[in-house]
Formats: sequence, C-alpha cells, structure tokens
Amino acid sequence: MELISSRNNPRIKKAALLMNSPERAKTGLFLIEGARLCFDAAVNGIEIEEAYFTAQAENKYSRKVQTIKQKAKFTAYINESVAEKLSDTKNSQDIFCVCRQRRKDTDFIEDSKFYVMTENVQTPDNLGAIVRSAEALGADGLAVFSGCDIYSPKALRASMGALLRFPVFTVNNAVEFIKECNSRSMKTYATVPDSSAKNIADLQYKGGCVAVIGNEGNGVSEEVKNECSEAVTIPMKGKAESLNAASAAAIIIYEIMKSR
Repeated sequence: MELISSRNNPRIKKAALLMNSPERAKTGLFLIEGARLCFDAAVNGIEIEEAYFTAQAENKYSRKVQTIKQKAKFTAYINESVAEKLSDTKNSQDIFCVCRQRRKDTDFIEDSKFYVMTENVQTPDNLGAIVRSAEALGADGLAVFSGCDIYSPKALRASMGALLRFPVFTVNNAVEFIKECNSRSMKTYATVPDSSAKNIADLQYKGGCVAVIGNEGNGVSEEVKNECSEAVTIPMKGKAESLNAASAAAIIIYEIMKSR
C-alpha cells in the first residue's frame, strides 16, 4: 500500500476541498474523519471511494481500519503533515474517508410511520443532535429542507454517526412535501412557541405523521405552517420564549413516540 507524503498530492487536494459545501454539492462526495465515523460508514453501506490513515492510526484502531480497508476502493497511508491538511478537528485520529453521498427520495416514505422534518435548520450541531435524537427515540426517518448541509463535518460529528445510519433524505420543496403527506392521510404537525397551539402531550399519534422543526431564529415558516394539519407546542414556564431547536425536537419526538 502506497504512502502519500505530499500535501499537494492530487487526491489529497481534492479530498481537502470536500470540507466545503459547494464542492460536496458539485461532486456528490463528502469527507469524514475519525475511527468511529469511518467505521460507521463502512458497516452501513456508505460507498467509500478512498480511505487514508497514518501507520500509527492503523495500529491503534486496527480492527476498525481493517473493516474500512475492505470496503474502500482505494487506500493509502499518509504522514502527519497530510493528516493535518485533511483534518477538521483539533485532536484528529488520523483516519479519513472520501465517501459518496447517499440520497434518498420521498418514494420510500410509508404512510403509517413517523418522520421528522427540519425546515431551514442552520446550525450543524442542531441538525446532528436532531437526527441523533430521532434515531435514538425510534422515529422512522428525517426529511431535511434547506439549511445546513447534512454532510457537513460538524453535523456528522454531532450526529455521532446517525447521519450515516438513519434514513435521511432531502426535500426540494417543503410545502409540496407537506401537501404530499397530507394527501396520504398522514397528520402533519407544525411545532410552534405559541400557547394557543395544541399541547404536544395532549394528542394521540397512532397513524402516520410528520413533525416539522423550524429555523432557529424564525421557526416554522408561515407557508409550511398553513399547510400543516395542526400546530403543536411545548408548554413552558419561566421567562424563556422558546427552546433550542435540538432540545425542542428531542421533546417532541419523545412525546410522539410515547403515544404510538
């Protein structure tokens, strides 16, 4: 297996560019780092085009690296200097994979299941935390409209690999997606910080449904809210006007799953 020691190696330069969202969109590829994320990609059907690691990393994470090597189409050792070029973290584990994006469309939605939809969630940490909660609490999938790139390195890390394991798909038109769900007799819930909305804990969620989590600053858009079959809220005490998007999502997912 070859050793790449130059930061100007063509493969390394292309891999490093994948830290940027426009490059990910153009190529359909994304870059991940760390033993756990790269291993999650390898065992969850993500196509690994290239894998890079230092000799020290292979020794330290030998079992995971062996699995990654078996799945990758191209593998190479790199030195510390090259690892620094590819790293997006302060304490890198010196394991990197260039992967092909896995896009799902709405055709896989099942009318009887529960999906979370994020509308223009901007912060990678929030998106990662939302999908982590959705997976942990038993939701069936996540629809993402606009906002943060689901293949952002920060979002992938915040999700603890859930973005590589959980059914996640992008939505090109939020209003049309809600209309489609309504046409399938699924309940669609806009989550709002409004005391006049229905208490999230008072509803029964037996059939198929979608809960919409809005933008951190502006919440669910009026257009989407108007299409949803119900507006729901989390009752709050104290002086806080709203919850962080990820915190609100965790509570909403828990309440819906509790009654299913």
